[in-house]
Amino acid sequence: MAGRAQPVTPAPGVGAAVLVAALILGTLVAVALRAEGGRGLGPADWAAVRFTLLQAALSALFSVALAVPVARALARRRFAGRRVLIVLLGAPFILPVIVAVLGLLAVFGRSGWISDALGLVGVPPVQIYGLHGVVLAHVFFNLPLATRLILQGWQEIPAERFRLAAQLGAGPRAIRRLLEYPMLAQTVPGVMAVVFAICLTSFAVALTLGGGPRATTIELAIYQAFRFDFDLGRAALLGCIQIALTGAAALAALSVARGDGLGDGLDRPLQRWDALSRIALGLDTLVIALAVLFLLLPLAAIIVAGVPGLPLLPVSVLVAAGNSVVVAGLSTLLLLLLAVPMALAVAVGWSQGVELAGLLGLAVSPLVIGTGLFVIIRPLADPTALALPVTALVNALMALPFALRILVPSARQVVDRHGPLAVSLDMAGMPFLRRIAVPRMRAQIGFAAGLTAALSMGDLGVIALFADAERATLPLQVYRLMGAYRMEAAAGAALLLLILSVALFWILDRGGRWHAET
Repeated sequence: MAGRAQPVTPAPGVGAAVLVAALILGTLVAVALRAEGGRGLGPADWAAVRFTLLQAALSALFSVALAVPVARALARRRFAGRRVLIVLLGAPFILPVIVAVLGLLAVFGRSGWISDALGLVGVPPVQIYGLHGVVLAHVFFNLPLATRLILQGWQEIPAERFRLAAQLGAGPRAIRRLLEYPMLAQTVPGVMAVVFAICLTSFAVALTLGGGPRATTIELAIYQAFRFDFDLGRAALLGCIQIALTGAAALAALSVARGDGLGDGLDRPLQRWDALSRIALGLDTLVIALAVLFLLLPLAAIIVAGVPGLPLLPVSVLVAAGNSVVVAGLSTLLLLLLAVPMALAVAVGWSQGVELAGLLGLAVSPLVIGTGLFVIIRPLADPTALALPVTALVNALMALPFALRILVPSARQVVDRHGPLAVSLDMAGMPFLRRIAVPRMRAQIGFAAGLTAALSMGDLGVIALFADAERATLPLQVYRLMGAYRMEAAAGAALLLLILSVALFWILDRGGRWHAET
């Protein structure tokens, strides 16, 4: 396809891919050159490596172990609001981490709802800080993702297999052994590897819930070496280790995710005769209810605690909110300038190199990129003065892999359906882009923009490296209020952050779908 006349030139997309690869790989080179190979790691650094691997393994294990019964219950039941519930399972993905942490503290913390209830019966309060707190937060974020992925595996089992099993008189135990366990054997290892890779790059969770040197991740150790000790060599060496671990986890996720498929069917409606008993119905209802409570209680706690805290917000929080909106807007603009040309370049045949460049953001920690940018910028300018633009750039790079997954299928459809006619009518280039491609990709562009804006609003990573008191974003200001034990104001600021994040996502996503041809 790349050898024929195309409705759009791939040059802008290829150029954007080269720019992305140069930015990411250039920062990695800067980090590697700054690392001191002969120095080695100290005991605290090795402890951070061990804790990172431990918490990631436990988080993946518990997230998947809890997701299996939830996905099974959703696969077996049809009820009013089921589709809405499945959509809401994606909400924690755009939820700002610091907001979720505050919600978890309000529910599971020493002064939280559960501790208050335990105190009524003389039981000591829950201790959330440390390893168990980090794992709890990671399960909160990754349980919905694991549930969606495993549910997809259940939905891929052809309905005809369940029909045949019912005709042969197979009971629930036989169905689990013959149909469900083989599917889980194909699906679960890949899901665990994905969650493990995500938890390796945890920063905000460990920063707020780590609880001390014994609960320090590599990301947090990089931040401490950079921010407090200004030891760029140690930060760079830790960054190299982080890259190696993340890359290995990403490769493992790709390798174990390959399955042989579960067979084809006739797309008939699924009926589960093995789940008709009252006991099965009661268990599935209980599992779904507990999952919904676990995911929604922290959000409810933020609303309950945040409303009284809104009048207590200092001016610095409002300034930080403005900074966050500016950073989110700039991140979204940069993302669209990169992602749309790259998606169209993939659609006209330049898939391998362009998509590979877009996926680089998944294998590299934003803190490592931030460290590399600091090393590059410092001899030329004051990095603190560029805190907001650098944060916006890194946020755009981190959102790029997700945006390409959203935009590429639509771009391919547009090029395949309308490209030949546009070329024959001499509408290639900018006319095709303006009159055909963008209007028909508006819904996907709006969704990608909303996702990027929401993720950027809630980011607490690179800004923690660069920012000073005047250039803080709203998530950083929430963290500072928590550190000053101004929990009511922190809850109010977290509620404001939640409102702004959801509003930006809704406005951009809805704006893209308004009168769009999808």
